[in-house]
This record gives sequence, structure tokens and C-alpha cells, in this order.
Amino acid sequence: MQRVHAGVVPTGRALAYSLAGVAVVVVVTVPTVLLFGPARIVTGIVFGAMLAVAALFALFTRDTVVLTDQAIQQRTPWSVTSIDWERVVAGRFGLDENARWSLALDLAGGEVHAELVLLSIPPVRGPVSGAYDLRKREQITEIRTMLRRKRIPITVLPDIAGALEQYWQIAPPTR
Repeated sequence: MQRVHAGVVPTGRALAYSLAGVAVVVVVTVPTVLLFGPARIVTGIVFGAMLAVAALFALFTRDTVVLTDQAIQQRTPWSVTSIDWERVVAGRFGLDENARWSLALDLAGGEVHAELVLLSIPPVRGPVSGAYDLRKREQITEIRTMLRRKRIPITVLPDIAGALEQYWQIAPPTR
């Protein structure tokens, strides 16, 4: 069974996670200062920041979309929603509202998941230059392989297809 991890954390939820991280710092710092005095404020902030980073890592790691052979699982830290592959109409690689490239699935049969964004990356303007680019290239390849196996058509804008082929050596769809 192949599993492909993708997904974009919506801005509102990312803001809520960030506020939770700040709250963790405050919740740790205030009792530390109250118990041990004002000389321990730096200790409280450092310890709170470490716990906040751990909490943020857990929240952002759990918030994902997992493509499996049986279904698509949309996960948040508090729930898992399963979407059948039969609901997927097509995939498209286009521009989103922030001028980023977005790989999304169009879904039928429900108002809740009309569109499922799997990936959002800045436009590719050169060859793979670091770990981030390499990971995104791998994700695009894994997602395209999964969609091809499921026989789901993918539409890619010509500019995006050209840049992916030229710089990242990802061939455009052959349909």
C-alpha cells in the first residue's frame, strides 16, 4: 500500500496554531517568574519556547492530507475525514490567489470538499537548489504517480508544465 503525504495548512488554522504556541510560552513563563522570581524570566521564556516549538511541530505534522490506495484522508490534530477516490473528478496544477502554484483535486458530491489543495509552492525559476525544492519535486512526482495509477486526469498550465520540465525534469502529463 502506497501512502503519499501532502496538504496545505489553511492560513486561519496556521494562525490558530501560532497563537497556541504563544500561549504555551506565556503559560510556562508566568508561573516560572511567579515561583522563582523575576530573575528567572529568561529561563521561563526559553523553556516555554522549547515547549511551544514541540507543540507547533506536533500540530503542523498532524495537519496533512494522506493519499492511500483506498481513500484520501484529510487529517487535522483532532479529526480524520476520509474521501473516496470516486469523488475525485480531476486534478489541476494552476495559480492560486497568492500567485503560487497550487496542485488541487476537484471533488464532486459534497459541498464540504469542493476542492482539496494538495500542494502549494512558489513558482519554479531555476533548478533544484536545496532540500525544500527537492522535497517538493518528490511530492509532485509521488502525487502525479498516484493520480496516474488511479486514472485521474491532471490539467497543468503550460507555463507551469514548461518550468517543471525545464528546471526540475518533471515531464508534463502525456494525455
